[in-house]
Amino acid sequence: MTVSFGLNFTMGVFFAPTAAAYGVSATALAMAAAMSTAVTGLAQQGIGRLLDLLGPERVLIGGLTLISSSYVMLAWVTQTWQFVAAYMVLGGLGFAASSTLTVTTLLGRAHGAQVGPAMARAAIGINLGQLITPWAATALFDPIGVRATFALLGAIGLAATAVLWLLLPAGQRVSTGAGVGESLADRWKVLVSFGFHAATMYVVVLMLPKHAVEQGWSVAGAGRLVASAALAAGLTSAAMVRLLRHYPPESLLRVLYSVRLAALLPAVFVPGPQVLAVVAVLFGIASFPVIPLTMAILSRGLDPARMGRTLAPAWVIHQLAAASGLGVATVVHALTDSYRGYLALGLVFSVVAVGLITPARRREPVTV
Repeated sequence: MTVSFGLNFTMGVFFAPTAAAYGVSATALAMAAAMSTAVTGLAQQGIGRLLDLLGPERVLIGGLTLISSSYVMLAWVTQTWQFVAAYMVLGGLGFAASSTLTVTTLLGRAHGAQVGPAMARAAIGINLGQLITPWAATALFDPIGVRATFALLGAIGLAATAVLWLLLPAGQRVSTGAGVGESLADRWKVLVSFGFHAATMYVVVLMLPKHAVEQGWSVAGAGRLVASAALAAGLTSAAMVRLLRHYPPESLLRVLYSVRLAALLPAVFVPGPQVLAVVAVLFGIASFPVIPLTMAILSRGLDPARMGRTLAPAWVIHQLAAASGLGVATVVHALTDSYRGYLALGLVFSVVAVGLITPARRREPVTV
């Protein structure tokens, strides 16, 4: 999770210096991010089948190899289409195979209905990747340059993957339950809320550095904003491990969406660059920790032998919603020269999401 999410979401930190060093337009980079996210979403159904056929361990190693190799390739490309292709294909497919669907399947087979705390612990790896990789990238830009930074981070990712390949226990074959297990059809409200979550989260996490630079922050300072959001998310994920032992994930989700509203309100309505420090911390709390809570709800009662393909639609929705959000945010920015308009839309998405996971009150009969 540290390698996969660290490399995937650090690309936002690279956008401004890459545009300057490679001569690639910032709009092209933003659209490449949207297309890469779409590739990840479209690949989820196939990844789900591979998880059930080959096992999550092999799929995980393959995905980490692809996403790490994308960074190595990005160090050598010379034309815009090559950059977009490497980022979109290698990065998008690599992230599809090494992100939460794969890890949820791996942990779900091992923990069953009690997967929530395990997922929350694994989610700390997401936040470590967000914390370490943007900081490393911004620290390396000046001394070694953008291309060498791409190459070094990719090489580290490949080395970490090789170590994981040696240490990861071999998975056991899981026999099918012959029709045993639930589907996601009756959980459509959670699926829709998951889509609104992605449409907001990806834009903020990937575009916050660019938005901060436009507001007057330095590139290094913008990278530290992402790191502060990751630290807040990591601490929240650690707290969720304990809270899930006492509270249902639905209740914790509603709290996190409320914190997200508190993050987006100042981002939209409070002028000045300083407010982005507060926005980063509050949004970090309500960003990636939403994922393990949602997975804990969606993975209940699923057939372990079909878990990959059963959960895949959730990630198709998640990634395509994220890609749509990035595309719309790019258009809004092109028209208004700011991301504030899309952040306002994120407020609406968050209100709808919390409404979808809030149970309706049952009417009590009136006695006369």
